[in-house]
Amino acid sequence: MKKIFLVAVISMFAIVAAACSSDKESSSSGDGEKASSSDKPIIIKFSHVTAIDSVKGKAADRFAELVAEKTDGKAKVEVYPSSQLYGDADELDALVSGNVHMIAPSVTKMVKLDPRWQYVDMPFLFEDQDHARKFFESDVAQTILNSDQLANNDIMGLEFWENGFKHFSDNKHPLKTPADFKGLKFRAQAGKVLESQFNALNAGSATISFGETYAALQQGTVDGQENTFNNFDTQKYQEVQKYLTTSEHGRLDYAIFVNKSFWEGMPEDIRTQVEEALKEATELEWQLAADENEASFENIKNSGKVEVTELTPEERQKFVDALQPVYDEFSDDITPELLEGIRSLK
Repeated sequence: MKKIFLVAVISMFAIVAAACSSDKESSSSGDGEKASSSDKPIIIKFSHVTAIDSVKGKAADRFAELVAEKTDGKAKVEVYPSSQLYGDADELDALVSGNVHMIAPSVTKMVKLDPRWQYVDMPFLFEDQDHARKFFESDVAQTILNSDQLANNDIMGLEFWENGFKHFSDNKHPLKTPADFKGLKFRAQAGKVLESQFNALNAGSATISFGETYAALQQGTVDGQENTFNNFDTQKYQEVQKYLTTSEHGRLDYAIFVNKSFWEGMPEDIRTQVEEALKEATELEWQLAADENEASFENIKNSGKVEVTELTPEERQKFVDALQPVYDEFSDDITPELLEGIRSLK
């Protein structure tokens, strides 16, 4: 009887020991899985609204390639073009909520957070492309890229991506002087500055979406519009516009914004490599934008459908003088410090 009891006790200890060993192995296996999961790449969701083959689309894809190379796969950029995830109206909210980590909107979209972003619509603020790029890389630009207004919404700005200078076009007559605008109606992006701009030229304006502009010009809803050479060309406005003035009166530019908490939460070494990749992609984007606009200008001239007017310095100055009321109205909102800071970079 004693032997039976002893065997039972020994068997019980054996079962307990086996169970403990099994638990230990299971625990060890779990820790291994956890370590393995930590090796998964950091995913950066990059949402933008333009097509894959646009300048922005090409630069975004190159950025993704560079991140994979520089981080040796420790970070991965998932690019979602053509509003696949979010459109113009909701991508900013998606960034704030962390549903995406990076966006590249037109800078005018940031006006709702900081009125200084209206600088981009101020007429003849930038002298030429070199002036614009000096601004992009300046301490002046950092004052709005890293403003309290953005930080308070968990956003930070990293880089500027350019589209280019805007030019006036219409289908009534050449636009050589401010007086030529009187009585005409122009399509414009939403914004008080642009409304004021056309008012100063005694012209009307209508806020029409980019995708509906061709039809509005074709149907005569508006007489003209303002845009970059590349947008004019790719949207085939030469089919519905007879006159183009190379005014370079305003800018269309983008900026790269990220979710601040997410960005600062990345390991410092990986974040540094990702930012290096973004710098390289930005240089590519600038070159692509310049090349595309130059090629598009040649396409427009060679189409034979558009009469192109190139303003002389004297003609340009007449527009500068005519549009001074826009500065009188908006300088305080945009701040003299920002405006003078930009001018000082000429």
